[in-house]
Amino acid sequence: MIKKLQNTTNKLWPAAAILVLLAIWQTASGTGMVSKFLLPSPVDVVKAFVNDFSLLMTNARVTIIESFIGLLMGVVIGFFMAVLMDHFDKMYKAFYPLIVLTQTVPTVAIAPLLVLWFGYEMLPKVILIIIVTFFPITVSLLDGFRSADKDTISLMRSMGASKLQIFRYVKFPGSLGQFFASLRISASYAVVGAVISEWLGGFEGLGVYMIRVKKGFAFDKMFAVIFMISAISLLLMWAVNFLQKKCMPWESRE
Repeated sequence: MIKKLQNTTNKLWPAAAILVLLAIWQTASGTGMVSKFLLPSPVDVVKAFVNDFSLLMTNARVTIIESFIGLLMGVVIGFFMAVLMDHFDKMYKAFYPLIVLTQTVPTVAIAPLLVLWFGYEMLPKVILIIIVTFFPITVSLLDGFRSADKDTISLMRSMGASKLQIFRYVKFPGSLGQFFASLRISASYAVVGAVISEWLGGFEGLGVYMIRVKKGFAFDKMFAVIFMISAISLLLMWAVNFLQKKCMPWESRE
């Protein structure tokens, strides 16, 4: 009972902070302290969200599909890269610096090139999302594999366990916590990467819609898009948390 009360109290604090920020925002915009042209009030943003709901949903569907495909492929590529680099030391020495190098190039610099090479359809968006999402997965999993308990591995080897069995029963379960932590980061990166790639070329998506309303100086609609992007990111992170609880039930029991 006490634990449930504490959990409820912990959830009330962030909700109260959001309400206070919204109240300050509404007061600043509603009283004219800040021009509504520059900063529309939360009420205006909600109205814009309701009025353009169908358009937002149509464009959000495209962004979600791009994000999901890119994130899924980024996870798969990151997983196999981590496994290969953990298994083959020479591959680790050869490819790890290159993987780090891919993260030093700004996404806004890569996106125009991808659009130039692959056109304005979904493919360049998915490629950019893969580039920004596979790195956290690869690094976190690799660290998880390499931090596995050495004594446990030695014990399993002395009992005749194969490398596959050691990976299945020791390395992979021990790296799940780091994997899901990196997956939460990659999930948020996926949506941001999709929107950035849509800014620089595309026919549909929240990024394309944002550029269009910006050119019309409809800042209330721009804020509505921002809230939609945040909602999608939070939904993806919630899905990751849900998946983690299903895959790691022992943590929730603790």
